[in-house]
Amino acid sequence: MKQVPTFLIAVLLMIQARAAEKMNVLLIISDDMRTELGCYASTLAKTPNLDKLATTGVKFDRAYCQFPLCGPSRASMLTGRRPGTTGVLGNRTWFGDAHPDFVSMPKYFKDNGYTSIRIGKIFHGGIDDTEAWSVDGQIRTLAGVPKDRPAKPKNAETDPDDEVVEVAPDVRDHKSDQWVVLKGNGEEHGDYKAADRAIKYLRQYKDQQFFIGCGFVKPHSPPEAPQSFYDMWDVSKIPLPADFAPRPTVPAGFPAGSIRPKNADLFIGRDASEDEARLMIRGYLASSAFMDWNVGRVLGELDALGLREKTIVVFWGDHGYQLGEKGKWSKAGSLWEQGTRTPFFICDPREQTAGKTCARVVEMIDLYPTLVELCGMEQPKGLEGRSLVPLLKNPTQEWDHPAYTVWSEDGKNFTGVMVRTEQWRYGEFYGRGAGAMLLDPAKDPVELTNLANDPKHADVVAKLSPLVKEYAKGHLPPSANAK
Repeated sequence: MKQVPTFLIAVLLMIQARAAEKMNVLLIISDDMRTELGCYASTLAKTPNLDKLATTGVKFDRAYCQFPLCGPSRASMLTGRRPGTTGVLGNRTWFGDAHPDFVSMPKYFKDNGYTSIRIGKIFHGGIDDTEAWSVDGQIRTLAGVPKDRPAKPKNAETDPDDEVVEVAPDVRDHKSDQWVVLKGNGEEHGDYKAADRAIKYLRQYKDQQFFIGCGFVKPHSPPEAPQSFYDMWDVSKIPLPADFAPRPTVPAGFPAGSIRPKNADLFIGRDASEDEARLMIRGYLASSAFMDWNVGRVLGELDALGLREKTIVVFWGDHGYQLGEKGKWSKAGSLWEQGTRTPFFICDPREQTAGKTCARVVEMIDLYPTLVELCGMEQPKGLEGRSLVPLLKNPTQEWDHPAYTVWSEDGKNFTGVMVRTEQWRYGEFYGRGAGAMLLDPAKDPVELTNLANDPKHADVVAKLSPLVKEYAKGHLPPSANAK
């Protein structure tokens, strides 16, 4: 029998050791954070801590949420299932009501021996998967509330400032429609407190296997930051989007359903002047910088405790956001690139691809199976995402898997479905303002030309329309099914 080469034995032993190694996980989520980061080539953003973090892992340039609204997007990512499967199409639904058998990501890690710790906004406010957390599960108040459950879960820590609770997109409190200067260094703000709690928990549980979900609520409206963060920009030099409009405006040739007629977060029921728009954009940038600063505080403690080499760090924005593009100031209903694309990077200290960028199209339901594989656990049944580990090892390899994002006006049916491939963005809208749109992002980055009815692109529509219809099957309003 041939003798196995020594180097091969060493490689096999290394692979076995890595498979048996359990890594910590630090999942950092930012609310309403579009790809306005320095590492995503923004010329306005001042996000040094996240930019530095991106150099320690793989940054995904084409990552897409499954629903441009906090609750449904988070429920989808944290269960590894599509919105049509979770049934969460609004901010008042808990996935566990309809699917008590679904095991969320933090619950799966908890069930596999991890100490799971919630900090800030992970699930949507009021519909936390309370039982998924070993520490600090938030009281679930809006759905799925057991009658016999104690008033406060074991080890729960109540902090009223760490959650943003949204109501229906059309009836938002007008308090969100402003920019706010925080006192001092923002010590009384929920994000500052969230960073403090993350630091405390890192110290407390550094010797245990942990899964920490650390959620920051900024730059969610209203934009908030200390004055020093606002001072980073000269308002007069902030450019407006190329397709800026004072109110929500559907570009010529596009279906009316592609833009919601009312803004939900900012400029509610009023037009945006150019000067006011620049001030609000500065507020968003300052709020993002404040969030970045708090992220830096947490990462600094992770390094001080010597945990970086034992911890997979993920950063994710729960969906995109429009800052005046086409007159829209929110994410709700946006199936445009700005609303569906999210910042996303995975930093595994064991990988040799630190600082690489992946241009492949990925979905956020892919994160759950990815972390499970990276931590050497068996894949749970029923997940609809696919592990991104192959792309972490080789970010340029072929990856022919499109991303889907949907919207629902009534919280029951899809009223819009968008598919993103390597080359195209194709969407169909149902109900109000029904129609289709086809976009070529490379040639039309501002998204002003609808190619759906162009005979030259009939073959593209013929290929992508069936994908959208199949994805939407069983989730369309009665009027669309009748057609």
